[in-house]
Amino acid sequence: VFAWVGRWRGLGGSCLGDRRGNGEHGQGTQHGKLESLIELPGLADKYTGRLNLDFGGLLSEAPNEKLFFVDTGSKEKGLTKKRTKVQKKSLLLKKPLRVDLILENTSKVPAPKDVLAHQVPNAKKLRRKEQLWEKLAKQGELPREVRRAQARLLNPPAARTKLGPQDTVERPFYDLWASDNPLDRPLIGQDEFFLEQTKKKGVKRPPRLHTKPSQAPAVEVAPAGASYNPSFEDHQTLLSAAHEVELQRQKEAEKLERQLALPATEQAATQESTFQELCEGLLEESDGEGEPGQGEGPEAGDAQVCPTPARLAATEKKTEQQRRREKAARRLRVQQAALRAARLRHQELFRLRGIKAQVALRLAELARRRRQRQARREAEADKPRRLGRLKYQAPDIDVQLSSELTDSLRTLKPEGNILRDRFKSFQRRNMIEPRERAKFKRKYKVKLVEKRAFREIQL
Repeated sequence: VFAWVGRWRGLGGSCLGDRRGNGEHGQGTQHGKLESLIELPGLADKYTGRLNLDFGGLLSEAPNEKLFFVDTGSKEKGLTKKRTKVQKKSLLLKKPLRVDLILENTSKVPAPKDVLAHQVPNAKKLRRKEQLWEKLAKQGELPREVRRAQARLLNPPAARTKLGPQDTVERPFYDLWASDNPLDRPLIGQDEFFLEQTKKKGVKRPPRLHTKPSQAPAVEVAPAGASYNPSFEDHQTLLSAAHEVELQRQKEAEKLERQLALPATEQAATQESTFQELCEGLLEESDGEGEPGQGEGPEAGDAQVCPTPARLAATEKKTEQQRRREKAARRLRVQQAALRAARLRHQELFRLRGIKAQVALRLAELARRRRQRQARREAEADKPRRLGRLKYQAPDIDVQLSSELTDSLRTLKPEGNILRDRFKSFQRRNMIEPRERAKFKRKYKVKLVEKRAFREIQL
């Protein structure tokens, strides 16, 4: 109240005294003047226009409820104390996220209005249409869409009955790769080249895709000895099989070691033995060589003395009598051959039973060979074929020793690897070729460089 009274224009600063000096100087006189001024009703009405507006009258006549109030603290603090966890959670959910607050527009400058967004294309044309339809509506003529909607309301369509599962027509099944496939019926009669180029004709499935590369099962059943609680006989059988595999592997390792081992001192190669091996066979050929005229001398002399009779016979001319005799001999040989063939044919008639027995034996032998080939083919169908440069190697047998067998499933340890098992199964069924792990091969020579900063000092 004192502050408002001090701001009166008529009083100015003289009513409250000069504040530039001591604060206690002239306090009594100032309070006395102020009280005297407030008690004057006319002066109060003149200079307390603002007070009259705020309080609706004089300060002396204002009630205590308008002049004073009791400060009991913030209402929000009281509310926060009484809030439950559910209310706090709901308030947190209502609070906007920080991501949304970041994306909010904090600029005080309003965004420019997009004039094109408020413009309607063909606004004048649409406005004229609306005016035309309003005019026609007054005359009783409605647009086509409205007339159709009214007709549907007056004559609603019949409700379609929903077919139950027993009323549905069963879809026929067909073979996708068959010749009478219904999907290929529209393509019948068209050009083959056109269908192939337009990708409308499917690729002909080769017959090899209908056969499996191997008849071996995809997942092999583990032997009975591999169980967590096997019988004694089954476990010993599996142990013996694993033992045979280890023995074979050990024999191969010993054979390789013998082949690569260095020879003994008495068997080591010397310079003389090496030279003897290099000259092997050369000395024997040199001993057998001789002069070309030594062995062929007598034969050459005989050839010069006695000329060949064939050459002499070729020079002589046959007589007419010799030609007649040769012709008669040839005719006689042909007649004898014909008689011999006729006699053999006549004898074959009486050997018909023996011929039938021979034919039966031959057919039985062919059937036996055919069955043998089929059995061999079926036996090899389950075996892996040689698809690459490596041979298929069967995986190791997962077996536990008698001391490793557990009495409960809790203490049982997992064995094998599923990924390795599937990979070997693909190789066994001829789906992929046998492979081995790629070996690291360095493509460049390793060079050791000693840096100058860390080079060892040599005195």
